[in-house]
Amino acid sequence: MATNNSIGVLLLNLGGPDKLEDVGPFLFNLFSDPEIIRLPFPWLQKPLAWFIATRRTDTSQANYKQIGGGSPLRQITEEQGVALQAKLREQGCNAKIYVGMRYWHPFTEDAIAQIEADAIEELVILPLYPQFSISTSGSSFRLLDRLWQEDPQLAKIRYTVISSWYDQPFYLQAMAELIAGELDKFSHPDRVHLFFSAHGVPVSYVEEAGDPYQHEIEECTRLIMETLNRPNPHTLAYQSRVGPVEWLKPYTEDALVTLGEEGIKEIVVVPISFVSEHIETLQEIDIEYREIAEEAGIKNFGRVPALNTHPLFIESLKTLVIDALANPPQTFAEAKRMEKKVKLYPPEKWEWGMTTAAEVWNGRLAMLGFLVLAIELITGNGPLHLVGLL
Repeated sequence: MATNNSIGVLLLNLGGPDKLEDVGPFLFNLFSDPEIIRLPFPWLQKPLAWFIATRRTDTSQANYKQIGGGSPLRQITEEQGVALQAKLREQGCNAKIYVGMRYWHPFTEDAIAQIEADAIEELVILPLYPQFSISTSGSSFRLLDRLWQEDPQLAKIRYTVISSWYDQPFYLQAMAELIAGELDKFSHPDRVHLFFSAHGVPVSYVEEAGDPYQHEIEECTRLIMETLNRPNPHTLAYQSRVGPVEWLKPYTEDALVTLGEEGIKEIVVVPISFVSEHIETLQEIDIEYREIAEEAGIKNFGRVPALNTHPLFIESLKTLVIDALANPPQTFAEAKRMEKKVKLYPPEKWEWGMTTAAEVWNGRLAMLGFLVLAIELITGNGPLHLVGLL
C-alpha cells in the first residue's frame, strides 16, 4: 500500500447547475454524453445536444427556481467528502478526497488533473451511485478509462474501482434508520405504505445490454425491507422516464394513481437510488409526485430524506474505501459490471409517453427536428417551407 500521504479517494457523481445561468451549459454537457442519447452518427452528438439544451433551458430553469435556483448536489457531495476524510483519519488513513462530477463543476477531468498534481500513488474510485447502471457509473468509468489510456502518467497510479455497493450493511442500516424515523411521524406507523422510487432506465439497457441496474435496485429494496424489519407493505416504481421509449415499470406516476385507487391514504416515499438531495428529490418527488398523489386521494404524503451526511452512510463509505485498499485492485476492465456482456449502446424498443418531470426528453425526435431544421437552413427548402412554417 502507498504511504498515507499518497492515497486518494475519488467520489463520482452526476453534477448539477449551481445557479440558473448554469442550466443551459449543464444540459449541453448532459446531452453530449452518448449514454444519454445514442446516435448512429457521432458527429451529430454536440449539435443535437445544443439543440435540445436550447429547447429545454427555460423549462429546466423553472424547475430549479422551485428549489432555490440551483442544485445543492455539489455542496452536499463536498460535505460528504469532508465527513469521509474525517472518518478515514480516525481509522489511521490520511487519504485525500476528490470530487469528480460527470456533467458540471468540478469535472472528473479536473479532479484527475489535481490527483496527478498531488502525486497520488494509490486511488480508490467510488461512485456515489449504490447501484450500477450503464448511464451513471458506467459512463464515468468509460471516461476515466479513456483518460488513463491518453495519459501515460496516470499508469503510475495504482487504482481500484468500486462497481456498486447496494448491499453494504452500514448503507442498509442508514436507509432503514431514515425510513423508521419518517414512519414514526405517523399515528399508525405500521400501516403506512412504503413507496420506493428509483430513477428509471430504458428496458433495452437491461434486456439487451445486460445492465444489472434493475436487479440491483430490486435486491436493494429487499435488503432494506429486511433490515428495517417492519410489517409495512411496499411498492417499487421508477421515476423520470422520457419519450417514446419503453422504460422500467411500474412508472412512479402510474403507481401512485394505482395506490390511490386501491384506497391507500398514507405513503412514505423512499428515494432509493439517490444519496443526496437534488432536483429529482426536491422538485420531482416533493412537488410533482406529491401533487399526483394528492389528486389520487393519498392524503398523507411523507418522504424519506436523502442520506447526505448521515453518520451510518459515511461509515459505509469509509468501510468501502478501507476494504478496497486492503484487497487486490480492480481495474476498469476487470470491474464486475464492465464485462463485455454489458453493451455500450443498446437498441431501444419504443412506446409513446411523456412525464411532466422528464428532464431528458425524447432525443430521437429532437434529432429528427434538428435534421429537418438543418436541411431548411442549408437548402432554403424542405418540409417546413412546404407546410408554410418557414
